[in-house]
Amino acid sequence: MRPALKALGSVLAGFVLAGAVMMLLEFINGRVLYPELAKSAEGVTDREAVRRIFATAPLGSLWVVVAACGLGGLAGGWLTARLTRPLTGPVLALAALLTLAGVANNLMLPPPLWFWIATLIALPAGTLLGARLAGPTR
Repeated sequence: MRPALKALGSVLAGFVLAGAVMMLLEFINGRVLYPELAKSAEGVTDREAVRRIFATAPLGSLWVVVAACGLGGLAGGWLTARLTRPLTGPVLALAALLTLAGVANNLMLPPPLWFWIATLIALPAGTLLGARLAGPTR
């Protein structure tokens, strides 16, 4: 039972780290890089209004979000792999969990199709790259 709990804990730790990295980068995106965009989106909940914001958002601001997905996945995958070597199952579970979270996020927002594709590639690819960067398995 102990290895299963360790694997679960490593997936949760990786998920929390990935989320923290993504939130930090998106905070920088909205407060430092594109503050006017963040101000215009503040408090908006109507799907059509969100769709209009996506349509007029600077392309760079959306690519920062895609990069945040990749870097968050990378950090989470690295941590999960470091905690569970030589097992690969927890890393794959994290990649699946982050991808599902990305699907849920994109379903709540109406982003353009290219954004769907980019984020759903960046999340698992970043996670697997992070696991690879964690070093060789024993």
